Amino acid sequence: MEFVSQLGSSTLDGLSYLGSLASLGARAAYYTLVAPFQGKPLRLQRAVSQAMDTGVRALPILSLITFFIGLILALQAAYELRRFGAISAVATAVAVSMSRELGPLITAIVVIGRSGSAFAAEIGTMKVSEEIDALETMAISPIRFLVAPKFLAMMV
Repeated sequence: MEFVSQLGSSTLDGLSYLGSLASLGARAAYYTLVAPFQGKPLRLQRAVSQAMDTGVRALPILSLITFFIGLILALQAAYELRRFGAISAVATAVAVSMSRELGPLITAIVVIGRSGSAFAAEIGTMKVSEEIDALETMAISPIRFLVAPKFLAMMV
């Protein structure tokens, strides 16, 4: 009976977390996509700044990771294609696979990992230093003030 109780508790905790995550996403989408058309201004300057942090400043590390993955892919392809006498097709194979398949995937993984951890650290620091409570005290929605610009920046 203890197992069933623990399983039910874990399931309810997971569903509660999923519900709060969906609620956060819905409110961020509302403040980003709907509220600006209802007279509630979006902090566009902050969204542009977040987009710069998310995209442009991630380019050096993204380029480095992509270069090394392309290098590994070229070495593996050369090893396999040498057996068939098609070593001249390595450059074409690497270029096509990196631009069509791996490039967008690597970009998404690096941007999500880098920017997601930066966003979590920033909001976590604000929570610890009670800045989010201060926003609520001033009747400013933390979702609208903090999350919506980040949400818009990640969409761009």
